[in-house]
Amino acid sequence: MVLYLICYGISWTLARQHVYMLSGLVLLPAAFWLYWKDYRRSGNLIDLKGLFCLSFVGGQAVSCMKLSRLQGDWADLTWLCFFLAVGAVRLGAQWDGPEKLAERLAGWGRRKDGSGKEVSRKGSPEADKARIRRRLLKAMGAITLISWGAFLLEAAVLGFIPMFSYGVPHAYSYFHISGVHYFTVSCVLVPSLFVVWLWQEWGVQEEAGSSLWGRLKSPQGLWALAFTALSLAVPLLCVSRFQLILAVGMAAFTFISIRRTFRLRYVCILAGLMVPAYLGLTVLRSHSVAYLNGIFEMKNAATPIWITQPYMYIANNYDNFNCLVEELPAFTWGLRMLFPLWAFTGLKFMAPSLVNFPLYVTKEELTTLTVIYDAYYDFGVLGVILLGVILGMACRLLSGLRQRTDNPVIHVVYAQIAMYMALAFFTTWFSNPSTWFYLGVTVMAALFVGYRGKKKGEKEDV
Repeated sequence: MVLYLICYGISWTLARQHVYMLSGLVLLPAAFWLYWKDYRRSGNLIDLKGLFCLSFVGGQAVSCMKLSRLQGDWADLTWLCFFLAVGAVRLGAQWDGPEKLAERLAGWGRRKDGSGKEVSRKGSPEADKARIRRRLLKAMGAITLISWGAFLLEAAVLGFIPMFSYGVPHAYSYFHISGVHYFTVSCVLVPSLFVVWLWQEWGVQEEAGSSLWGRLKSPQGLWALAFTALSLAVPLLCVSRFQLILAVGMAAFTFISIRRTFRLRYVCILAGLMVPAYLGLTVLRSHSVAYLNGIFEMKNAATPIWITQPYMYIANNYDNFNCLVEELPAFTWGLRMLFPLWAFTGLKFMAPSLVNFPLYVTKEELTTLTVIYDAYYDFGVLGVILLGVILGMACRLLSGLRQRTDNPVIHVVYAQIAMYMALAFFTTWFSNPSTWFYLGVTVMAALFVGYRGKKKGEKEDV
């Protein structure tokens, strides 16, 4: 934190002198240093605390460069909030309480004999592994079926499919039936479950000395491939770049969580698949280069769109937070962060005043935010600190569960949170109903896959 503090002070001083490019370049190494420090300590490429620092501080460094005319000088309070957010996450992750809770949760539901040794309820370890593989396949099938049912319902009621709505730039924004769309986009979880299933099969094939590809050509393997392909088709049909990135990114993080490594060739393969898909969806969304450049208002009009678009999706979010700090007349005292409750219960329709709060942004079309936006909206600086501490504690809890539990679906839960930490610059993840819906579905899948049941005739322990 000492290096980060020094770089932060220099970056703030340079920004006050309007030396914007150097201000960002000074802060960028601090982001990589914080990530590297956490990686070296844990040996985990997707250490949650490290990912948050790399994303949030790195995004701030990029924003400090001020390449767009929409960006201006930040208030000192804005700088303070960004600093405190990082410090609070790192502070929360230092507490040992979540680690002890993880140990208790990992042992919950396990049956033990008198000596404290765990006893399997369903026979041999091989039988347990086979049960896990079967249930993973069933979970993938159920989520895919429900997702496609919801998608077809939305298409029938709304009368269009975004991919085939030519010349409509915001077709996906209109493809939404309240309450139903959560089920439509739940398909993003299936590729991650496929990675878990594949790893379970991979272990079996390695032990048997046979080919994994041979197992994939089996009926179970073909079903798993079909579920994954169908799940990836939904974000493509919805022309949702975000849902596609989330699905593939979570699957990649799930793989890293399980195997603990990620080779360079995998990165190249993913990039080779994702870049064309991203560009294709951009074209299908009918967003022309002239349209995007008109929104982003880059100082250098010759900046290529493939640089402009990712830059603005990162940089402008910090300026949106500064707008909030400078323009917010009063705090909302928890109403913003409780939006998932108002959404799931339907109270947002019965009492619109619970959710009708203005969004303070630099431009109406640019509505992406940072993870701390709603926390400040609710409680100001105190909200930023509290959210950071809670996130740090949650990171410590999940890291402990990942190391201790034998339920493979915990890797999907971990990967989901890792994705949110890696995109901390993007939006207010934890006041978004979809986030909690995804977590709820994943936890249900984990309980289904991990439930061991009882042997026939066995009585519950008293």
